[in-house]
Amino acid sequence: MNRARIIVLTIALGAGGVAAYLASGSDSKPPPQTQPAAQLPTVDVLVAKADINLGQKVTPNDVVWQSWPAASASKSFIRRNERPDATKEITGSIARSPFIAGEPIREPKLIKADGSGFMAAILPQGMRAVSTEISAETGAGGFILPNDRVDVVLTRREKNPDPKATGDIVISEVKLANIRVLAIDQAPKEKDGTNSVVGKTVTLELKPEQVPVLAAARQAGTLSLSLRSMADANQVEVAADDRSRVTGTINVVRYGVTDHTTVQK
Repeated sequence: MNRARIIVLTIALGAGGVAAYLASGSDSKPPPQTQPAAQLPTVDVLVAKADINLGQKVTPNDVVWQSWPAASASKSFIRRNERPDATKEITGSIARSPFIAGEPIREPKLIKADGSGFMAAILPQGMRAVSTEISAETGAGGFILPNDRVDVVLTRREKNPDPKATGDIVISEVKLANIRVLAIDQAPKEKDGTNSVVGKTVTLELKPEQVPVLAAARQAGTLSLSLRSMADANQVEVAADDRSRVTGTINVVRYGVTDHTTVQK
């Protein structure tokens, strides 16, 4: 082996040894310490363990304590440090509105029946529950469900005072507008995801001054329910006083806007 090769080999071995030494020295250094993540303060909040339906009686198995960030926990939530026996306190309460799983329990959405019937328990203060007869024809084909909003339309027939005219006068008017449906027959909620309920009786949520209006309308003629869009639920409207008289022409009143359609005889 010539001298040049020996020199190159010696240099390579020396470089490898230096590299190995440096590598072993760097591995012996302790890893840099990381700062622990800051822990946000939490509070135990009472939440629904599973879905709680409208009118359902709450039991201890329906609720559970869950940790929530203290900063995002509303004052209306039930906190364990303030009411450790809340699970027992709300047992037997009736849900005035549905809860979804994981939703915090709020007492304004619960009510103690205290021996009263179910409907009296869920009825808002100052409101009345009044029932009236319906059919598939007068109840939007059965597509009206509890918690929907409807208009109550009265249709009645009167004799035409004009001796030359033929046929009676049919009067149709909106007696009550934007009324909440409490129940169909005795079902206060949808069952198994149904999208239609054909019942014989509907229970409506009325103000005290609306009760005699409905009672008089029941005796005056035929009542029909007009289903409103969900987008109109919060719209404030007054029932139209205009009347549609049908002799040879139909006047269709839509809250003050009248369209005229000629009857073909």
